Amino acid sequence: MIAIIDYGMGNVKSIFNALGYLGQEAVITADPKVIDGVSHLILPGVGAFGDAMMNLKKRGLVEILNQQVLEKGKPFLGICLGLQLLAKRSQEHGYHEGLGWFDAEVIKFKFEEVNLKIPHIGWDDITPLVDHPIFANLKENEFTFYFVHSHYIVCHQPQNVAATCDYGITFHAVIFKDNVIATQFHPEKSQDNGIQILDNFVNWRPKRC
Repeated sequence: MIAIIDYGMGNVKSIFNALGYLGQEAVITADPKVIDGVSHLILPGVGAFGDAMMNLKKRGLVEILNQQVLEKGKPFLGICLGLQLLAKRSQEHGYHEGLGWFDAEVIKFKFEEVNLKIPHIGWDDITPLVDHPIFANLKENEFTFYFVHSHYIVCHQPQNVAATCDYGITFHAVIFKDNVIATQFHPEKSQDNGIQILDNFVNWRPKRC
């Protein structure tokens, strides 16, 4: 069973449907008892960083996530804003503290020398930097995914960067550590390539688990 964390933000239904397509049993929930009984967790997210952290705190999900992921070692996937929330802090609409699982910060795209639109919306290629199980069964020409974001994460620990993407600058598109993997792109909106990412995740059994 896979828990899609429900904190009032994010396209949880599309992730639920994508997992159903894979034949995986999933539940959209914020219930601690339900979350405690699942094998994998997904934290989606669309919207503002500060609002997301406020919602996680109001529902008691910060403590639950820390317990389930950091202490119990359950496989965890963060998607889009769900990736950014893993940083120590964000500069989106002021200063906000994140979950702090990574030594990282979230900043806004700013382009002065190139004519690129913000937000970064659409299909783009990523460049894997490590041989992570999340990339299994993807061929060389299958690393194109769908992005929607105005801010990006800067991870200060290079060993935790699994892939990058180029959009005016080279930014960190996938980060990882132990039983945690997170993508700036949306696998659930990325057709066959994204379905493969989700399939890799639900079949992932990190060593610490």
